[in-house]
Amino acid sequence: MTKEKKTQSPMLHETMPHQINAPSFHETGVKVQPPFINDYGVTIGDSLYNSKNSPLNNWSKDVDPAVMAGDQWVHPTNDIGWNTSENRDLLQKKKQPKGVPFMHPTFDVSKSTD
Repeated sequence: MTKEKKTQSPMLHETMPHQINAPSFHETGVKVQPPFINDYGVTIGDSLYNSKNSPLNNWSKDVDPAVMAGDQWVHPTNDIGWNTSENRDLLQKKKQPKGVPFMHPTFDVSKSTD
């Protein structure tokens, strides 16, 4: 009897540490999504990028490359597109500030500083 091996993406503080430029989703309000299986039986988002049902593993002259287009081939939080500086900046903008610097509850500390 063989046991099925479950694939899990490594997670650390809401980020994928195995990707060198992976952003952190920590404190952004974006929930990291688990891998899913698309309509073609291909696991998306497991970080292994190797599914036995993938057209890439079953390529022939009869495979239409368009079959690999569309949202079902893109993982919402474990996709290489998140590693771009533009998308990392989008996540940074979602993080809430941890307080306002130089604020005092009863005194205007900025008075006469300009």
